[in-house]
Amino acid sequence: MSDASRDRGRRLPAGRKADLLAFVTDAGQVTVGELSERFQVSIDTVRRDLDQLDRDGLLIRTHGGAVSIADGPRTDRGLDVRLRMQISEKETIASLAADLVEDGSVIMLNAGTTTLAVARALRKHRELTVATNNLRIPAEISPKALRDLYVFGGAVRTIAQSTTGPVVFAMNPGGAEIDIQCDLALIAVGAVSESGYSTSNLADAAMMSEMIQRAAKTAILADSSKFGRRLFAQVGALEAADYLVTDRAPEGELAQALAQAGVTTLAP
Repeated sequence: MSDASRDRGRRLPAGRKADLLAFVTDAGQVTVGELSERFQVSIDTVRRDLDQLDRDGLLIRTHGGAVSIADGPRTDRGLDVRLRMQISEKETIASLAADLVEDGSVIMLNAGTTTLAVARALRKHRELTVATNNLRIPAEISPKALRDLYVFGGAVRTIAQSTTGPVVFAMNPGGAEIDIQCDLALIAVGAVSESGYSTSNLADAAMMSEMIQRAAKTAILADSSKFGRRLFAQVGALEAADYLVTDRAPEGELAQALAQAGVTTLAP
């Protein structure tokens, strides 16, 4: 064992947790085994440290490890992780978005944890027709709110619990595709900047863009941590949406760009 390793092992628990948190923040995602080896402590000790740091809101505990809550480009996080991030912001956005939905209307919802929150917020609505690529929505939305529920086919993205593919349905296997339209598309995105709306996955971006094209009105859903960022795949320009639904209204150049694009911001 090196002198540095011995020093790490002798650190008081508070110091070790600080070092552990710094390492997770820098790495983005780690396993319990990696932390145990790096800090020369038992796996049970690492698990206790991670549990405490999770309770303190300093990182997110996952099965077999942890991920950082720090902003910055990361690989796609699993749905179980994202469900525990920005919870209050998502609930705020969901409540505002639900107010845009009229009983008896046809809506589209894309994949993501924010749209799952919207689906739950629709429990008092009635006679909705919902089309989505979000595989969790059938279990989350109240049956009382529904007239019909459709899930788009395509390749399944396990990490996101969603499908990617064309925004179409066929009458029967091998039959002609049916043209579909909706009253409102509720689209959760990964980033909002003066250049438009974007996300990290190319196939998701294509599907989201097609949903927008098939909607009479579009509401973009994004919490304020996504402002001023640009991700890999462009979903659309700012003027592609009618509303931006968020937890805190944007300021400065982004606010000006949204106003010039005719986008109405809905925030508390």
